[in-house]
Amino acid sequence: MLVATAVSVERDAVARAFGALSLESDETALGVVGRAHPFRPSGTTAHGGSGATAHGGSGATAHGGIDVIAAGVGPALAAASTASALTAAVLQGDPYGLVVSAGIGGGFQPEASVGSLVVADEIVAADLGAETDDGFVSVTELGFGTVRHHPPEDLVRLVGNAVGARTGAVLTVSTVTGTAARARALRERHPTALAEAMEGFGVAEAAAAHGVPVLEVRAISNPVGPRDRAAWRIPDALAALTEGFGKIVPVLEGWNRHDQ
Repeated sequence: MLVATAVSVERDAVARAFGALSLESDETALGVVGRAHPFRPSGTTAHGGSGATAHGGSGATAHGGIDVIAAGVGPALAAASTASALTAAVLQGDPYGLVVSAGIGGGFQPEASVGSLVVADEIVAADLGAETDDGFVSVTELGFGTVRHHPPEDLVRLVGNAVGARTGAVLTVSTVTGTAARARALRERHPTALAEAMEGFGVAEAAAAHGVPVLEVRAISNPVGPRDRAAWRIPDALAALTEGFGKIVPVLEGWNRHDQ
């Protein structure tokens, strides 16, 4: 399993769910991704049971392995880093069976309160398209591809139940919402949206290119709307991410896409 976060504090928060930690700081550990560093929790194998990361060492077993990477900020870098990690695993003959986009994000109020967890049932590129006189038109409506990825329904349900999280659309944006007007516009276009972040769709695109299922989990650090740094609760969100992954990982490790 590959968990792709944006930045190191998110990566570290996820990895804390496994207990004692051991950070691999070698920037070339992934071989082809300069800014995505594998993070291997002590006592938890990194992509298998060999005791070495799949991207920097030997092969591994098919189950139980977890790599956590800081893939970078924004959908483009997240996609490139995730794709490189997936390709490296394939070349070593030990591909990932699941990709999880994880981190903190903004929550649409009142459904996604600060400090809560959200699990995506849709991963949506919210601003990929064109502005017209009649409003926003998505890339899909323009006929140039998809703006939505759907995680496995059963996995979304299992993970949501495990942590008591709401499930709904998580929007991927290239520009974080900073006004009430934009927050309203996004909710009008995406009425099931619970959260916004900047990487999920990029991670999902990379996973889809490799035929690997994807999941997105977000801990809410701030309301979506006017940019108010005083209202941000980043430490609380990171703590929620750690606590949540402690409950999520057993579900993810026990899930088998081929049983569905």
